Parts: sequence; structure tokens; C-alpha cells
Amino acid sequence: MFTDLLNSSYFALFLIVALGFMLGRIKIKGLSLDVSAVIFIALLFGHFSVIIPKELGNFGLVLFIFTIGIQAGPGFFDSFRSKGKTLIIITLLIICSAALTATGLKYAFDIDTPSVVGLIAGALTSTPGLAVAIDSTHSPLASIAYGIAYPFGVIGVILFVKLLPRIMHIDLDREARRLEKERRGQFPELLTCIYRVTNPVVFGRSLMQINARAITGAVISRHKHGEQISIPTAHTVLRENDYIQAVGSDEALNQLATLVGEREEGELPLSHTQEIESLLLTKKDMINKQLGDLNLMKNFGCTVTRVRRSGIDLAPSPDLALKFGDKLTVVGEKEGLGLARLLGNNAKKLSDTDFFPIAMGIVLGVLFGKLNISFPGGLSFSPGLTGGILIVALFLSAIGKTGPVIWSMSGPANQLLRQLGLLLFLAEVGTSAGKNLVATFQESGWLLFGVGAAITLVPMLIAVIVGRMVFKISILDLLGTITGGMTSTPGLAAADSMTDSNIPSVAYATVYPIAMVFLILSIQIIATMI
Repeated sequence: MFTDLLNSSYFALFLIVALGFMLGRIKIKGLSLDVSAVIFIALLFGHFSVIIPKELGNFGLVLFIFTIGIQAGPGFFDSFRSKGKTLIIITLLIICSAALTATGLKYAFDIDTPSVVGLIAGALTSTPGLAVAIDSTHSPLASIAYGIAYPFGVIGVILFVKLLPRIMHIDLDREARRLEKERRGQFPELLTCIYRVTNPVVFGRSLMQINARAITGAVISRHKHGEQISIPTAHTVLRENDYIQAVGSDEALNQLATLVGEREEGELPLSHTQEIESLLLTKKDMINKQLGDLNLMKNFGCTVTRVRRSGIDLAPSPDLALKFGDKLTVVGEKEGLGLARLLGNNAKKLSDTDFFPIAMGIVLGVLFGKLNISFPGGLSFSPGLTGGILIVALFLSAIGKTGPVIWSMSGPANQLLRQLGLLLFLAEVGTSAGKNLVATFQESGWLLFGVGAAITLVPMLIAVIVGRMVFKISILDLLGTITGGMTSTPGLAAADSMTDSNIPSVAYATVYPIAMVFLILSIQIIATMI
């Protein structure tokens, strides 16, 4: 009866997942496998002929990669501009060192070329690489070598990623907090203070005439003349000993002091006709609109003093493009504050999951992955399933909105779909690799396994040495670059499970397409020229 149950893919799948989570929670000297343990259980099940259908694995891979791209997209292009050159250099070192290691060991142990290119593809767990190896050599030896190198290519990267922070005595959570603090430091803290107007140059002049906002970058949110407190407009005239309240960075507020007069701490009280509101932007047609285009003072009699996005307060400059989920702090007259209807202000929409963008995005990714790009000399490249979906998800997430479609997901929805996809993928990959694991070793011996292990380990060690000692990049960026350069989705899953930061995912997304292209080119060169 139990054997019959194991032949049922859904029973076997959830049994593998359950046992994997049990194994993953076991800690030895503070180290645990977490979700990565699922693949080890799957290898064992695969050895005993329990197989999870390939379609389930592809379904899981599609979900996992798409959710990674959607999460990483907003930060991908910033990361590419700031760190792209460094990460790409490390990625090229990974691919080149893998190719050179394979070529050197080929001559050292007199290994045939089809087996060598199969080992490269397996050691870097690249199915597109295997397809190129088979097409270039027309030999079944490439597939056999791929099967020998693939298990360590999966397991070796996972263990390397898990052990590296431990070996280097690095606390990933502390490193994530440091990098987050560093990221926040790029956005100056917004402060509030008041000023007494004492500069004769501005007496009798309006805010529009002195051009305070453009000159200083501070937002003037309140004005006091005598005992009357009002929300200022562009035509508000400053008089001697008036008070104004402003919000901005410390530098902006100091510049405003030079312009208008004495800076003082504190706040001007609101009158009984005024109030402050925090409003969420959840209306689709407001996404990507610039704040200045809304003309809020004229239309609603209010002023935006700050915009909070992803935990960071942004100065509300007129050219700031609004994003879904932004929280706007607004001050204005009660009777004029109808801005909530314009922005949406519907907290429920932030947690709702619209499946149309998910389905449509995956469809577009699959279609893009089918494209075949030709290069001079007869070389061709196709993004493949993983590359196509990842690239499309990155671009859609960075765009944010196309017509009525919002290319984003709530955090809980993203996490759930990512975890589900990952579990399906690991279970299928593990059972497929475990099926012929013992047989391939018995047929081909341990030589090819050792060569494959070297092709997996040497590039990662070189990446660590160059990344930390030469470029001094963070361990989180390094983990993402290693898993991306090794084209290892299970490796990314291991890195992703070790920290709440999305930095490894962003680095992985930055280098993965480049690694895939250069890996395919390297295999073609070795297969045709060596």
C-alpha cells in the first residue's frame, strides 16, 4: 500500500517536503540546511525510483524565478549602475575559471571533449549548457558526464553558500542591517523646524518670488502671521517676524535659514480647521505620475511634507514619480482634504493578489525565452525558460505599471508563491538527479565526478578571493553573484533562506543572464576548438 502511495506524485511530493523541513530544522553547531534540505530528501527518494513529474518542477521553477524577478526588479537597475561592473567581472571570472579548470583537467587525465563539456554544464547545473554541449558534440558522452557532475553541482553550491558565512565568521543578519543602514544613508533624514523671518531681503515678497523650494529643497508646510496659522501657497507673502515651518534634510533647512532668517526647533500648532493625514497611493491611474503634476495646493489646498517608500522617507520634490504603496504625509485645511479619493487610500488593495499580472508576466517570459539570438560565426543564444522569465519579470517590475496592469505583488503573496515554487522545483530536481546517481558512478567511476567537483569548487573559491580581497564587496552581494555566476537556482534558494535581505536575489538577477550567455559561448568554443 505504501508503495502505491509513493507512486502517487502528489503524496510523494508532500512527503518529501515534510521530511525536508524536518531535516532542515536540525541544527549542528548553529548550522542548518533550512529549505535546501528538501533536495537531499528528494535525492534519496529518487534513488528508490520515486519520481516527481518534470512538469511540476518546471511549474515550480517558473513561479520561483518570476517572484524573484518581481521582487528584485525595482532595485535591479540601481544595483546594476552602482555595482554592475564589479559583479560582472566576478561573473566572468567564474565562467572563465570553470572553462580553464575543465580544459586543464581534460589534458591532465586525458578526458574526451564531449565528456568535458558535459561536465562543465553539469558542474554549473546549466540545462541550456547541456543542450549546447549535445548539439556541438553529437555524443551521448556529454549527457553521461552531465549526469555525473550535476548532483555535486547542485549540492556543492548549496553547501558552499551555507558554510561560507560560517567559515568567514560573518553574521548575515548583522551584515544585512549594516547594508540597509548604508542604503538609508543615501537618503537624508527629513527633519522639521520653524523659522522667524528676519532677513529684510524677503520682507513683503511671496514664496513664489523668493523661489524657496527650488533654491533650498525644503517644503514650507505652515505659515504664521500674527496669531493666524495657515497652509502657505505660492502667493503667501512673508512679513517681518512671521514664522514658517519647513520639512527637509538638514542641509536644505540650513539653506532655508540663510534665505529667510533664524532657525528654531519645534513646530507650529495646527488650527482647529487644519489636519495632517497619512494617505496610501493605491489607485492605478496615479502610479508613475509626478507629484508636481497633481497641483495639490491649487486643487486640494494641501501640501505633501514627505513620501514614505520601502521604509524610507523621501523629500516630496515636484519630479518625484509616485509608486504603488507610497504613503504620503499631507497637511491642509479639513474642508479641502479630498486627496484620499484621488490617491485611493485603500489598505486592503496592498494585500490583495491580482493573478492576471502573474499569469501574463509568465506567459511573456516563456515567449521571450523561446527567442533565438544569432551571432556571427554561427553561434546562437536563447534565453531559455529561466532566463526569459527572469529578464521579463525584472523589466516589468521596474516599469511598475502598463495601462491598468500593475506589475507588482504584495510581500506575503510573493513569499508564498516563491516558497511553493521552490519546493516543487527542489523536489523534482532532486528525484531526477537521484534516479541514476549510483548507476552513473558505477558506470563511469569517480574520476569524472572528481573533475566535475573541481569545476564546481574552483570558480567559487576564486570568486570569494577576488570579491572579498580585491573588490571588497559584501558577503550578501557575493552570495548572489556566486549563485548567479554558477547559474544555480537551488544555490540562490539556499542564500535566500539565510537572510531576510533581498540583496542576494538582486545580485543573482544582475549576473545570471550574463553568466548564461558566456557559459554557452564557452561550451561552444571548447566543443569546437579543443
